Amino acid sequence: MATIDELFKLMVEQGASDLHITSGAPPYLRIHGNMVPLNYRELSSQDVQGLIFEILSEKQKRAFVEKWELDCAYTLQGVGRFRCNVFMQRKGLGAVFRIIPEKILSAQELGLPPGIMDMIDCDKGLILVTGPTGSGKSTTLAALIHHINMTRDSHIITVEDPIEFVHGNIKCLINQREIGSHTKSFANALKSALREDPDILLVGELRDLETISLALTAAETGHVVFATLHTNSTAKTIDRIIDVFPSGQQSQIRTMLAESLRGVIAQTLFARADGQGRVAAYEIMRNTKAISNLIREGKIHQIPSAIQTAGQSAGMVLFEKYIDDLVRKGKISIHDARSFLGKDTETMVKTSVGGGGGASGGSAVGGTPGGTKVG
Repeated sequence: MATIDELFKLMVEQGASDLHITSGAPPYLRIHGNMVPLNYRELSSQDVQGLIFEILSEKQKRAFVEKWELDCAYTLQGVGRFRCNVFMQRKGLGAVFRIIPEKILSAQELGLPPGIMDMIDCDKGLILVTGPTGSGKSTTLAALIHHINMTRDSHIITVEDPIEFVHGNIKCLINQREIGSHTKSFANALKSALREDPDILLVGELRDLETISLALTAAETGHVVFATLHTNSTAKTIDRIIDVFPSGQQSQIRTMLAESLRGVIAQTLFARADGQGRVAAYEIMRNTKAISNLIREGKIHQIPSAIQTAGQSAGMVLFEKYIDDLVRKGKISIHDARSFLGKDTETMVKTSVGGGGGASGGSAVGGTPGGTKVG
């Protein structure tokens, strides 16, 4: 057993989402969003290297020595799977380990709103899950892929860096590929995937123009494509995709996106008001005819108004409305809501109008961040 395994066990026992190991500091855990130092001595660079290198393969060690950065995954049987990032910093080595639960939570267990589940009931199109690091994107995507795996006969290919949630073949055949281990890049894997008879593609992250272009092409040519972006709202997601392309191509990309986009799910996590873990808030945009026209015409700034107007009848909701409902139900604090929205939430709670979907789906995401804060 590796020495670091004891820290992983402690991490799970404490309900932490992340373990931080850094030269010049004791180990830290992130619990319910807060950084908590362990009662442990300060680690030297040699200590950290010993802890990390004990669980790396020779290939991974060589990759880190060459690039000074490493993304990988580590499985501790009976405890969990961990996504790892190893890096250099001023005092020496450092690493962050995020837990990936062995059990994939269902859409019902996560309390995903009905609008999301309706969105994925399709035969083709691009579905984007967005949010900052640690907002639960990977957990949501895993639940959606698991739902499809339970209900449809499909071939699913995932391209991840690294592979996070591990999916078995239930009704679907699932091939999971990892950057660096099974393919050189997201773009290479997507080019190859189009010749591998997929029904559904999951792209861990849309990082560059080529990957985004290939994802749009796959969605246009009859595949369901799931992907993530680090954006904070549905409208900003559309802007981010279009802005990646040179100005001369943006009109064409707006047209492609207007035709191929199925919808965008933006999400974030709040500390529960009772201190018992995290609760998710969602903004859901579906590519209705009205929104498709706004994308095509470049009127992205009008998308929030279109979401608010359509509201619950179209399975859409703005962050403001969803968070308002969470405050009303006492699930999150007014202070946290105000900090996120940048407005007087006490006034918002009294006067909020429009938008539907709300928090009626019971959006509390588990009792500990170890099972939710993955993304």
